[in-house]
Amino acid sequence: MIASHLLAYFFTELSHDQAQKVDKYLYHMRLSEETLQEVSERFRKEMEKGLGADTNPTASVKMLPSFVRSTPDGTEDGDFLALDLGGTNFRVLRVRVSDNGLQKVEMESQIYEIHEDLMRGSGAQLFDHIAECLANFMEKLKIKDKKLPLGFTFSFPCHQTKLDESILVTWTKGFKCSSVEGKDVVPDFDIDIVAVVNDTVGTMMTCGYDDHNCEVGLIVGTGTNACYMEEMRHIDLVEGDEGRMCINMEWGAFGDDGALNDIRTGVRPRDRHGLAQPRFEKMISGMYMGELVRLILVKMAKEGLLFRGKLTSDLWTSREKEGLQKAHEILTKLGLEPSHEDCLATHRICQIVSTRSANLCGATLAAVLRRIKENKGVDRLRSTVGVDGSVYKKHPHFARRLHKTVRKLLPDCEIRFVRSEDGSGKGAAMVTAVAYRLAAQHKARQKILEALKLSHEQLLEVKRRMRVEMEKGLGKETHAKATVKMLPTYVCSTPDGTEKGDFLALDLGGTNFRVLLVRVRNGMRRGVEMHNKIYSIPLEIMQGTGEELFDHIVHCISDFLEYMGMKGVSLPLGFTFSFPCKQTSLDEGILLKWTKGFKATGCEGEDVVSLLKEAIHRREEFDLDVVAVVNDTVGTMMTCGYEDPYCEVGLIVGTGSNACYMEEMRNVELVEGDEGRMCINMEWGAFGDSGCLDDIRTEFDLAVDELSLNPGKQRFEKMISGMYLGEIVRNILIDFTKRGLLFRGRISERLKTRGIFETKFLSQIESDCLALLQVRSILQHLGLESTCDDSIIVKEVCTVVARRAAQLCGAGMAAVVDKIRENRGLDFLKVTVGVDGTLYKLHPHFSTVMHETVKQLSPKCEVTFLQSEDGSGKGAALITAVACRIREAGQR
Repeated sequence: MIASHLLAYFFTELSHDQAQKVDKYLYHMRLSEETLQEVSERFRKEMEKGLGADTNPTASVKMLPSFVRSTPDGTEDGDFLALDLGGTNFRVLRVRVSDNGLQKVEMESQIYEIHEDLMRGSGAQLFDHIAECLANFMEKLKIKDKKLPLGFTFSFPCHQTKLDESILVTWTKGFKCSSVEGKDVVPDFDIDIVAVVNDTVGTMMTCGYDDHNCEVGLIVGTGTNACYMEEMRHIDLVEGDEGRMCINMEWGAFGDDGALNDIRTGVRPRDRHGLAQPRFEKMISGMYMGELVRLILVKMAKEGLLFRGKLTSDLWTSREKEGLQKAHEILTKLGLEPSHEDCLATHRICQIVSTRSANLCGATLAAVLRRIKENKGVDRLRSTVGVDGSVYKKHPHFARRLHKTVRKLLPDCEIRFVRSEDGSGKGAAMVTAVAYRLAAQHKARQKILEALKLSHEQLLEVKRRMRVEMEKGLGKETHAKATVKMLPTYVCSTPDGTEKGDFLALDLGGTNFRVLLVRVRNGMRRGVEMHNKIYSIPLEIMQGTGEELFDHIVHCISDFLEYMGMKGVSLPLGFTFSFPCKQTSLDEGILLKWTKGFKATGCEGEDVVSLLKEAIHRREEFDLDVVAVVNDTVGTMMTCGYEDPYCEVGLIVGTGSNACYMEEMRNVELVEGDEGRMCINMEWGAFGDSGCLDDIRTEFDLAVDELSLNPGKQRFEKMISGMYLGEIVRNILIDFTKRGLLFRGRISERLKTRGIFETKFLSQIESDCLALLQVRSILQHLGLESTCDDSIIVKEVCTVVARRAAQLCGAGMAAVVDKIRENRGLDFLKVTVGVDGTLYKLHPHFSTVMHETVKQLSPKCEVTFLQSEDGSGKGAALITAVACRIREAGQR
C-alpha cells in the first residue's frame, strides 16, 4: 500500500492538460458544498439514531456512552498512574498534575513489550504480565507504597457500563486471549482503577486541560473516530437527565447502512480480511487513503492513461507502509517506469483523495458542532476541538482543508483546533484526575449540605416543639412569653353555603391597594362574582398623616362606587389590613407598627376600623358598615371554606408565611366563653425565636438572619418563606465558591450582592421542563459565568434548600392538624387546608414535598390541600358575608 502519510511527497507543479485529465477521471471524488451539507445532515440523523434507545440497535453510528461526565477545569491536582494498551507494546505512565496557581503536568513513562504467546494465551496470563510491569514501574520510581489512582486506556471494541467497567466485545490487532471477550476488562489489581477510556476521549480530555472550551475529540490517523460532550437528557441508553456525558461516536461505521452509497466511487479499498463494507473510515483514514491511490493508479493504468498502460505485480499488490521521498522514487520502487507526466498525475490523484478525506471529515465534524450549538441554544458557538492522529499532524494540507470545510459549513461558529499531546496516556490520567476532583468536591459539598437535610426524627421533633409553642400561645399565663402568639381573630364560623348578598372588600398591604365588589349568591345560582379596581398610594401619602392616608382610601372607595354605579349604596365591608395588629373584636384591630415603607403618623396604637369610619364621615358622601378586619391567612381559609366545608385551616407560603385554624373556644384562654370555635391566627413565622430551633439552624440561616431587617425575629419564616430562601442559596453558593467547589473558585461581584438571588429563580431552576442550558442562562443573567457542572450544583443547592423549607412547613402543619384531631377526640380526621402564596403555587416541587411530610408525620389525618383564589380580597368579603349571616340569624 502507498502509505497515506507519504502522499504529501507528491507535490510538484502539474501541467494544465494533465490536471484536466485527472480531474475529469476523478470528477466523482470532488464534493460540492451542497453535497457536504447533505453528508453533514445525514450524519446528524445517524447521531440521533445512535442516541435513541429504540433506534440504537440498528444505528450504524453507535454513539456509545463513555461515563465521562466532565472535562478538566484547571483545578485538578494529584499524582496518577495510567496504562495504555492498544498493540504489541503497552505503556505505564505516572502523571503529576498540579494546581498551585499555574497549571502543570509532569509525566514519566516506560514501554513494555507483549510477546505473541501472551497475545494468544489466556486473559489471566496477559493481565498478570501487565500487573508485573506495573509493579516494576512503580518499584523503579519508588512509589510502590503509594496507592495512586489509575486510568486505563484500552483501545479495543468495548461496551462501557460504568466509568470503571468496560466489557470487551471482541479482540482485534492480533490479540486472541481466551476468557476475556464478554467480560469486564478492568483488571483486579490491588490499586484504585478509576476509569477505562479510549484514545479519542483521552484526546479531548488532554486538550481540555489547557483549553476549557474543548468539548470535542477527533482522531484522524491510521483509523478515525470522534467524541463530544452530549446533554444527558438526549442519551436514552443511560438513566438521568442532568448534566453532560462524553459520547464515543465510533463514527468510522457511518455508511454501513448504505447512507453514503451515492458518493462512494467504484474504487473501494478492502481491509486485511478482504471485506469491503461501505465504511466511512475507509474513505477518510490513513489506513486506506494510500490504498485508494493505488487502486486508482491500477485502474488508470489498465485504461492506458498512466505508465503507458503497463502494470507491475507490485502495483497490483496491496502493500503496507511502502514509501519514498519523491513521486518518482515511490513509483519506481513499485516496479514502474514513470514519466514526468505520470508523477504529476499521481500528485494530482493524491491531492484529490486527501482533499475528499478532509472534506468528509469536516462535514461530519460540522454536524457534531452544530448539535452542540443547538444543545446550548446559543446564536454563536465558541468551541474547541482536540485533535490527534498521524494524518492530521503530518499531512501538510489536511488540517487546513478540514478547518476550511468546517468554517464553510458553520459560518455562525468560532471553532478552534488544538493538537493533542499523548491523548492515550496523559488523557487516561486526565479522566482519572477529573473523576477524583469531582468525587472530592462532591463529598465536600455533601458534607456542607448535610446540615440542611432533615431526618424523619428531626421533623417529628419540630412538630412536637411547634405543638408546645402553640399551647403556650393559647394559655393566658404563658401567652406573653410565647413566640407563636396564637391570636384570636373573632372569626367564629366558616361558610356554610347559605351566604348571600353584595359586599365590599378593601385589601391594603403595600403601595397598591384594591377595592372589590363581591356578589355572593346561594341556592341554584350559588357562586361568587367579583369586580375590582387597583389604586396606587403615593409615597407622600404613605409617609404623611393618618388622616391623609385614610382620606385617600375613602376617595378611592368613592371612585370605585361611582365606577360601579353604586353611589349612595350602603354595603357591609371587610377590610384586609396586612400589618401587625392586635385584634379585640371582629371589627376592631389596633395597629401595632407600620411596615413595608408606611409611616403615616397618628395611626400606631389606634383602631384602624375607627380611622376608616372617621374618614368616611368626613367625606359625608356615603356610609359603609365595616363588619370585619382580617388578615390574608384567615381570608385564605374562608375562601377555600366556601368551596369545601371540610376546610378549617389556612396556610400562606409566599414572600412570608403564616397559618390559621379553627380552635375550640375552651382552649382559647385569651377570650371569654367555652362554646363553639374561633379561628386562631398563629403568626407562626416567629416559631423558633425562643431558640427552640437552634439545633437545626445552619450557619447560612444565621448569616441571613444577622443581615435581615429584624435580626433574631421571625426565625421559622426565614427558613421557609420566599423572602429568604434565595438569600440562603446565595450564601451557600458563596461558601462553595470560596472553597473552590463552584465557579472555579471565582466569586463575582454580583454574587456578593444581597437579594440578587431572588426566590423566583429557585422555582425556575428547579423546574423539570427547564434544561441546564436555561439554568446557565439564569445564572448568566445574574452575572455568574457557569459551566454545565456548576449549573447542576446550583440546582442541587436550590433543591436542598426548598425541600427543607417544604418539610419544615409540613412539620408545622402536621402539628396543627393533629391538634384539631385531638381536640375532637377522633381516631382519624379528615380535613382540608386552604393554601395561598407564590412559593406554594409556583415552585415545581414545594407542594408535593410538603404534602408528603404531613402524611408521614400525621398518619391519622387525611389532609386535602386546596389552592385559594384571592384570599385577601374574596376572603375578606366572605368573612363579612358569614358575619352578616350569623348577625341576621341572631336578630331573628
